[in-house]
Amino acid sequence: LSTFRPGIKAQEDQDEPYVGVNIGTDVSNFLSPADLVSFLQLQKIKHIRLYDADNEILKVLAKTNISVVISVPNNQLLAIGSSNATAATWVGRNVAAYYPETLITAISVGDEVLTAIPSSAPLLMPAIESLYSALVATNLHTQIKISTPMAASLVLDPFPPSQAFFNQTLTPIISRLLRFLSRTKSPLMMNLYPYYVFMQNKGVVPLDNSLFKPLTPLKEMVDPNTLLHYANVLDAMIDSVYVSMKNLNFTDVVVLVTETGWPSKGDSKEPYATIDNANTYNSNLIKHVFDCSGTPLRPEITSSMYVYELFNEDLRSPPVSEANWGLFYGNSTAVYLLHVSGIGTFLANDTTNQTYCIAIDGVDARTLQVALDWACGPGRANCTEIQPGEDCYHPNNVKNHSSYAFDSYFQVEGKDPGSCDFKGVAMITTTDPSHGSCIFPGSKKISNKTSQVVNSTQKKTHCIDD
Repeated sequence: LSTFRPGIKAQEDQDEPYVGVNIGTDVSNFLSPADLVSFLQLQKIKHIRLYDADNEILKVLAKTNISVVISVPNNQLLAIGSSNATAATWVGRNVAAYYPETLITAISVGDEVLTAIPSSAPLLMPAIESLYSALVATNLHTQIKISTPMAASLVLDPFPPSQAFFNQTLTPIISRLLRFLSRTKSPLMMNLYPYYVFMQNKGVVPLDNSLFKPLTPLKEMVDPNTLLHYANVLDAMIDSVYVSMKNLNFTDVVVLVTETGWPSKGDSKEPYATIDNANTYNSNLIKHVFDCSGTPLRPEITSSMYVYELFNEDLRSPPVSEANWGLFYGNSTAVYLLHVSGIGTFLANDTTNQTYCIAIDGVDARTLQVALDWACGPGRANCTEIQPGEDCYHPNNVKNHSSYAFDSYFQVEGKDPGSCDFKGVAMITTTDPSHGSCIFPGSKKISNKTSQVVNSTQKKTHCIDD
């Protein structure tokens, strides 16, 4: 009788950086557990983090090979931190009952406890240690890590990273935590949001650095003490955590980013919470993890990240941005389509196959005509459909014809962003420009069969040291 033993495979996968998603449930008409798991599988999401230990979801995750981080909510810290028996019951009910069929990889204990509910700070380490003892008793302590997500505000003076240090009033607890993490080979969980750094330091921190946009060396931030160049805010935040740990003599604890993201909508006070910025941040974040380049200070370590979050939590209280961090709406349609083509199968079904190249509004017809002639001539775009009598001939104007030709060229070039420029008259869009019987080359309606093949050939192996 063969038993299902995914634990070893999961352990190997743990060593490679990955991108996961947080799943908050303040969503009206939240998907049923079975539908949620089907959706995760459809989207090829392999790593999730829950804000509790929802038994129905854990049950349905069995044998799916989806790794899950479960959480102890802040309101349960008191009970678990003051009673070993309660901790043992919690582990029995929420971990041992499901593992190994359900791949529970870690327990996050509380959320930003030291900054959000300082009165509970003394209970944090007793809760972590009690849960660990319960894992030892069930012989699961080597497979399942325990840590606690910290707020970025715990790190004082974070830029330049070389000057960073932890809030010293909390040093006794943080040192005790780091000793535990070092001993159990567990990561330090951090919630890191360049969005908030940008909003609090507008005019000092450039938007492009916050969004991982490619920068010229002159625009990179430089740490004057180490002369390390920082091309993005998140790397600087991670390195400030490594420096803060080193100041307490810990160099063997890895940072796991349990939350990061960018809101797609905000009120008038949050003008940078836009779909475009959210898409740029999360798309570039995913590419950055799979590039495996680490950080300037620790190039050998690439942190895994959990995007905040899978669904817009429409029941969250204001500001408006609070309800708009999701990649998807509660009904599971995409808020925007990530530009992550070519980095493997992560979120592939919904996101990599739907980018198009179209003509920009307001460009004069003569300039567009030059670009159109190039695309259909030397560029070898397939321009058959825009000939008289064909499906995309109408509306018969140079902008419509250019968009079709540009998209044809863009798709042939494998959706390389550089192939959608045409001297500045073209742009990439995630909105399908097909209309009536005119189906654009990049539309899923015709490319669905081929795109699956493309994705499998583009699967990028993660970074493994040879």
